[in-house]
Amino acid sequence: MEARIDKWLWAARIYKTRTLAADACKNGRITINGAQVKPSRTVKEGDKVGVKKAPITYTFLVKQAIEKRVGAKLLPDILENITAPEQYELLEMSKISGFIDRARGTGRPTKKDRRALDDFASEDNVPLFFGLDLEDDELDDDDYDALAAER
Repeated sequence: MEARIDKWLWAARIYKTRTLAADACKNGRITINGAQVKPSRTVKEGDKVGVKKAPITYTFLVKQAIEKRVGAKLLPDILENITAPEQYELLEMSKISGFIDRARGTGRPTKKDRRALDDFASEDNVPLFFGLDLEDDELDDDDYDALAAER
């Protein structure tokens, strides 16, 4: 028995909707036996399906090709998760790291991010010449050293 890969991904509860599964196929996130596939590609028993969900790639062995969604309790009859343990370690590392690789333009900082920024901009980190009007009173090296000694 064979089934379309987008329908199988939805029926096996890997994606919430069939549209999301089809989009993943179109964007090159789904592979069957190592080859990228289109949503209409068929999957059969024994195929290895790779699913890229950042930051890891899950690997599933197809036990049964279905196109109708089944209950979560029946999933062990449909697929077997053969994802490498290294992938789960990578997932754990990304959870620990937090927002280190946060993309620009992803929205407002979280409360934790804001507090980190506030701590960085606290008075302890303010430059020595902050608040001085340099146009009226130019600082020479001796003045700068004196200000540094005060801190």
